[in-house]
Amino acid sequence: MPAVTRLVTHVELDAVHTTDRQLSVSARLEAELSDGRALVLLDDRGWSVSGPADLRAFLTRSSVEDDARTVVGPDEPFGDQTPEQAAADHWGALAARLARQGVPADTAVLASLPHAVVLGEHLRAWAGFDDRP
Repeated sequence: MPAVTRLVTHVELDAVHTTDRQLSVSARLEAELSDGRALVLLDDRGWSVSGPADLRAFLTRSSVEDDARTVVGPDEPFGDQTPEQAAADHWGALAARLARQGVPADTAVLASLPHAVVLGEHLRAWAGFDDRP
């Protein structure tokens, strides 16, 4: 039975909502499996950043990667929920989604997996990441 080996968040430019002063991106979280497959866990995430006309000059690959990991969770606690409860709910929901796709996963293992971020071609071009370190 395949196991989850790492998490990968794919981030791409939302060209419709991006201008010189605003960057909008979509984010899709996938679980990579030991058999080479990738299963989508979340495909409804994203964020926007607004700033000066030279917004691109302030963006770094690292800041976009950090934001990507943040938006795919765990979310901030709400109401009387503790951060630990919010994290447990998040990892439990991801484990349940994997189980529905035939892949059992332990929540603690999921939370400890490496988490890569892949920046899409259009985002890299818009931000100029291919032209600078």
